[in-house]
Amino acid sequence: MVEPILLAEDYFVPDADNLITEDDTPVDNFASAKQQRLLVSCLYSSWQERTFLAEANVGIFHTAHQPAIVPDVFLSLNVQVPDNWWEKKNRSYFVWKFGKPPEVAIEIVSNKVGDELGNKLRIYEQMRVSYYIVYDPTQQLGESVLRLYELRGMRYFDSETWLEQVGLGLTLWEGEFEGRQDVWLRWCDREGNVLLTGDEQALQERLEKEQQRQRAEQSEQRAQQLAERLRAMGIDPDSL
Repeated sequence: MVEPILLAEDYFVPDADNLITEDDTPVDNFASAKQQRLLVSCLYSSWQERTFLAEANVGIFHTAHQPAIVPDVFLSLNVQVPDNWWEKKNRSYFVWKFGKPPEVAIEIVSNKVGDELGNKLRIYEQMRVSYYIVYDPTQQLGESVLRLYELRGMRYFDSETWLEQVGLGLTLWEGEFEGRQDVWLRWCDREGNVLLTGDEQALQERLEKEQQRQRAEQSEQRAQQLAERLRAMGIDPDSL
């Protein structure tokens, strides 16, 4: 007997109209909100040649009949938001629609009730998220400020700060973002150089132009000084 071929439409796919994709409940604090913006914005300003989706506080639906899990930040490679993102079926990250879970999920700890090292860890592990990051700036969960986990087989194991599968690293960086001086969690390259935000790129470009202008002025001044010395020696610099 020949077994029937199952097509994609033969599998059960939850109806997005019956899912709660937004509940409009404010849950974040000022520090977490800024940290989320920093992690997301620098990817879009520095990774323009790559296809990816990075968001903050967007639900990930991973299993039928289960509510979404909402990481503070997630990164998924080689996917894009559908053009009509206002349709309910396109408002959230449905694993069965995108074809895979995100590669990275980040939770920012602000209290002891989020269960980031318990139930959330197990959910991301079951979802097959490659890297799970727990950033605990006020050390609510213990002495470690930054915990990184990598999926190996079926389980999470402690990871290094370089995330090989996504070609990114994470580092703690002290500096100013949006007018606030603090220690921030930042994406970085293998050498530890942080990915720049749009404002940082613009500032860097202004500094480079100013340095070029100064070098040009210094070169012109040296040329004028040399010309004056030649004239003092009775030599016309324009004849050289």
